Amino acid sequence: MVTFVDHVTLHLKAGHGGNGCVSVRREKFKPLAGPDGGNGGHGGDIVLVSDPQTTTLLGFHRHPHQSSDNGGPGMGDHRAGGNGGELELAVPIGTVVKDADGVELIDMSEPGMRFVVAEGGQGGLGNASLATTKRKAPGFALLGTEGWEGDVLLELKTVADVALVGYPSAGKSSLVAAMSAAKPKIADYPFTTLHPNLGVVETGSVRYTIADVPGLIEGASEGKGLGLEFLRHVERCSALLHVLDCATLEPGRDPISDLDVILGELAAYPVPEGQVPLLDRPQLIALNKIDVPEARELADFVKPDLEARGYRVFEISTASHEGLRQLSFALAELVEDSRIAAAADPKPAKIVMRPRAVDDAGFVIKVEGGTHGNVYRIIGAKPERWVQQTDFTNDEAVGFLADRLAKLGVEDQLFKSGAVSGSAVVIGRGNGVVFDWEPTLTSTAELVTSPRGSDPRLEGQRRRTSNQRREEYFELMDAKAEARAELVREKEAGLWADEDEL
Repeated sequence: MVTFVDHVTLHLKAGHGGNGCVSVRREKFKPLAGPDGGNGGHGGDIVLVSDPQTTTLLGFHRHPHQSSDNGGPGMGDHRAGGNGGELELAVPIGTVVKDADGVELIDMSEPGMRFVVAEGGQGGLGNASLATTKRKAPGFALLGTEGWEGDVLLELKTVADVALVGYPSAGKSSLVAAMSAAKPKIADYPFTTLHPNLGVVETGSVRYTIADVPGLIEGASEGKGLGLEFLRHVERCSALLHVLDCATLEPGRDPISDLDVILGELAAYPVPEGQVPLLDRPQLIALNKIDVPEARELADFVKPDLEARGYRVFEISTASHEGLRQLSFALAELVEDSRIAAAADPKPAKIVMRPRAVDDAGFVIKVEGGTHGNVYRIIGAKPERWVQQTDFTNDEAVGFLADRLAKLGVEDQLFKSGAVSGSAVVIGRGNGVVFDWEPTLTSTAELVTSPRGSDPRLEGQRRRTSNQRREEYFELMDAKAEARAELVREKEAGLWADEDEL
């Protein structure tokens, strides 16, 4: 079954950042000449680009899983890893991007708009970038962080100047084909049109687009038929054209009742905040299929009643093209007036600035009850990223993480939250990284096997030289000789005597 895809869920996975490198430069006569580990490359972003040449989301419906390249790892000799390639996804103009919870992220209503929907991971720093005056030879590097992974919703809302609305088989697709070069599917059964058809019309010096919105029946705004799926495509149109079937053979239907039903459905459909309600927009009426004699008579009969309601009414035939020229010029006039009004009252771009609060520490601590006491969970962008960058098999890297957390003020906040020695602390959501907190340690330098800021590989030789061993030997012999002389003096002074002399 052929279906029109105007909303799709994308499963995105941005590239991970590359790990930093731990390396020590080695030259002739300089076996340990300092750290030279390069940084890891950044993971590739996934970017949505509004493209005028793209008209459907069908490609994403068939391939919903999209991923970008990972960053390369750092290397020795200060060589940085390559950045992952950026992945660009072309979407039609009028695509609304929402997160997994349905919150709108951006409305890509203009051509050429770019939106980073999934940010790549950050590359880790090599030990050369971590070297400071106090840590001259770091024996560790930072790991690359993971790229964003999750789902986003794409919803297409057709961008057209005029929307054709009406009952199924009223002749909307035929009108699009008659007024433009579009070739939609046309048949004599209801719901032939399964997706909005777009057509470009040139009338005089005005060029505008028309869209056929299919499937409007009574109850469409409540989910009946196909109307609810496609009513969203009416939101962006500046004018409405009601196409009424004057040759219908269904009992209980006539142009007046059809119009009332469609108006009721349009009134029941809520438009986004800030947009003009559908019924407040300019509207025209086209009485279609007047090439049929009975339909012409019916059109002549109902036209005065419709004009009495304030509508401009045109009798047309998509088969013989009768009345299409007058209708085309009337639509062009509405579109031109709408464009002039929009140009005279442009909406300034909203610049939203959200400065960081003065009391925002960059993280929060949530106290959660556990089987063996409270668990203190640390949630924040920086702590969570730092944990991802830490190699927990390296003691010096763990000490570096502890120093960063202490500098951020995590320990002070744990004290205020009631944490005591041995309390379980979790960094991150879900399982996270769990450790037992020791408040007496301002850092975990005691866990590092070498002094802070040093590397045992760069320390000097600890073996004694020949001169040192000779000096130590002479000092030992002199000490023994002095001890023997002291015994002799004590014996002569009568402080002690040998057993043979007693």
